[in-house]
Amino acid sequence: MTASWMEKRRLTALKRLGILDTPPEHRFDRLTSIVRRIYQVPIALISLIDDDRQWFKSRQGLEVDETPRAHAFCDYTIRQDRPFIVEDATLDPRFKDNPLVTGPPHVRFYAGMPIREPSGFKVGSLCIIDRAPRNIQEMDLDLLRNVASLVEDEIERAFLTGDSDDFVEVSHLTRSIHRAQNIFLTHDSLSAALEFVLNDLLALTASQFGFIGEILHHPDETPYLKIGAITNIAWNPETEALYQQVKRRGLIFEQNDNLLGASMLADQFIIANDFSSDPRRGGLPDKHPPISSYFGVPIYAGSEKVGLVGLANRMDGYSENLAGELEPLLQTVGQFIERKRLHREKSEHSRSLERAANYDSLTGLPNRRRLTELFEQELVEADRRNGLLSVCFIDLDGFKEINDRYDHSAGDFVLKEVAGRLQGALREHDVIARLGGDEFVAILRDVENESVYDRMLEAIRQPLGFGDQVFELSGSMGITVYPDDRVDTDLLLRHADQAMYAAKESGKNQYRHFDLQSHVLRKERDRVLEQTPHALKEGQFELYLQPKINLTARTVEGFEALIRWNHPTEGLLAPGAFLPHLEYTEFADDVGRFVLTDAVDMLEQWSDEGLSYCLSINLSPSHFLSERFIPDLESALAGTDSRLRSRLVLEILETTTLDNTEKVIENLAACRALGVQISLDDFGTGYSSLDYFRRLNVDEIKVDRSFVSDMLTRPDDELIVSAIIGLSQNFGRRVVAEGIETLEVQERLVAMGCEVGQGFYYTRPVPREQALAWARSFSPEPPAQTSGLPAGLA
Repeated sequence: MTASWMEKRRLTALKRLGILDTPPEHRFDRLTSIVRRIYQVPIALISLIDDDRQWFKSRQGLEVDETPRAHAFCDYTIRQDRPFIVEDATLDPRFKDNPLVTGPPHVRFYAGMPIREPSGFKVGSLCIIDRAPRNIQEMDLDLLRNVASLVEDEIERAFLTGDSDDFVEVSHLTRSIHRAQNIFLTHDSLSAALEFVLNDLLALTASQFGFIGEILHHPDETPYLKIGAITNIAWNPETEALYQQVKRRGLIFEQNDNLLGASMLADQFIIANDFSSDPRRGGLPDKHPPISSYFGVPIYAGSEKVGLVGLANRMDGYSENLAGELEPLLQTVGQFIERKRLHREKSEHSRSLERAANYDSLTGLPNRRRLTELFEQELVEADRRNGLLSVCFIDLDGFKEINDRYDHSAGDFVLKEVAGRLQGALREHDVIARLGGDEFVAILRDVENESVYDRMLEAIRQPLGFGDQVFELSGSMGITVYPDDRVDTDLLLRHADQAMYAAKESGKNQYRHFDLQSHVLRKERDRVLEQTPHALKEGQFELYLQPKINLTARTVEGFEALIRWNHPTEGLLAPGAFLPHLEYTEFADDVGRFVLTDAVDMLEQWSDEGLSYCLSINLSPSHFLSERFIPDLESALAGTDSRLRSRLVLEILETTTLDNTEKVIENLAACRALGVQISLDDFGTGYSSLDYFRRLNVDEIKVDRSFVSDMLTRPDDELIVSAIIGLSQNFGRRVVAEGIETLEVQERLVAMGCEVGQGFYYTRPVPREQALAWARSFSPEPPAQTSGLPAGLA
């Protein structure tokens, strides 16, 4: 047989069905509605393919009734016996230019199941469509396959004669049972299985409306019905609201003075073929379509009544025989309900155990264990949204006195009341937990206004009435904010706890933020101190040199030695990254001894090479003022002659002289006795008096770079530089200007009488061999340029 002949037979079978171009039918719309909801897709269709078009017998989420066959995904579906899947149509060469892909409805994902008519020809498909790509496996389409078989059953019923006898075909009943079992077992969804069963019951009995529900009981054993599946009667706004309520949380029927209630209370089925005259009528929602006949059949699991099926509006009414015919399917539903009930009881027991393990039994708040889980989740969410988390540690002030003075019932009352107040002061998505005792932790998202912290403490401050007593207490709260404080949950809690103690020490009844800056500095200090001994042992410290230029003679007079740390993982570190952390520790002396020794060794090497450069080194204030400094200097200079010693220049900060002037003067005298020169560094920043200037016996004054670099644009700075030069000349001190960065600044300093200068205009600090090479090639006109090292290493 040729393909064209088979296509003719297929089209003949399709036309024989008589469902092309017919009005919408609720039985088909009900099925596409189920599929659309379960797969969470915007579009679900039942398509039929004729000669030149794709026509939609049922459509959910699509406006048009038909499309050209040439554009139909369904045309591919009917060529095979398995699901046809297109995960991303824009990447599929068969569909990337399809108008349904490039234009409305902008199909990206398609999954279709072929549909056959009774004689076996594939006439169309049941499909789901999404406007975004999806990854899906055939096994995930089991439910779609089951709904497709329901569609085929509905098509087969189009051939029935419409007889209204009370016999149900065994094959149809068997298919319904197998279908429901498959859905229940593979998807573990009672509601989905009940929707399929209801659909079959309506079809098997030719009923117009129906529901299936589970019979539950109030504490007084009064039964009520929770609907699991119901006919969509959303034909007006009122019934639409009713149906949406069912889909969201289940519809509850509690009135028992009507046919539905009588069906729950009775031990057998109830038939009302003349509904309008039955005294038990009523209980229908407003605007519900008229009911002509009703059939209520109880569902049993063993001997226990567990559910109820209600069917309505069968053309010729209902009979006793129909209940017997439907019994096998209803027994299956009873098993579903019983199994789900047992699962629910087991789940409730598990939840009870989980609650005992994760929630505080007194306040109902999350305990420490649950807080850890919630905390981790909140950190992940904060990272995803680039948001903030405020971690608040709260301790009650005065609680111990209440607990000690009164019995534990008073303390328990206070804790429960405070827990409730804190919950009320926060937003729904914020977390409040009890750690134990009178300690609470709150985790707040994206706090923009700190009034929330005041609100929490104000909630605690409100008087608490307990019997004849009125308790007044307050709270102390510590706060740290993630990701500014980027540590793990344990450390975040510890930091908030530390801030809480700061609040208590400040007088209680307030909040304090964790001092993150001080904490970070402490951590960095600890890290540097831990690594320094190894760095000294491994020779990771190195002296870089920056030339000092005699501005009058235009020659290299010497160098200033500036320490660097060749860190094994962090690279080259400038002194600002580690020296402040070493100050006033034993390591300041250790590094100072290294600098003294290395500088003297360098001078000796230069002397051997016939180089007469001087070398300036910076002294640690704490090392210089310590009792160890002079012995350390004597040790470094041991064996050197006076000529070499005179080339060593010790630079002390002007601010050092303010710490202990007498000790400074004493050590300066000892240094001069050893034959070295003294330079007063960063002059102008320490606000020292003229008396200090007179008393400090130094050889050199270094004008701070902060005045030199901007002196041409800031007249006040130029006046300060001029005053320092004049003062130094009057006292017979050599002047060195730091921070020369331009030719114009150099020339202005020369005109002002400055003798020596240094700065990036000549070169940045560089390793010693590179510095010597630079000095050898130095030409005063034009000056040599910078080596290009980062400015942060100056």
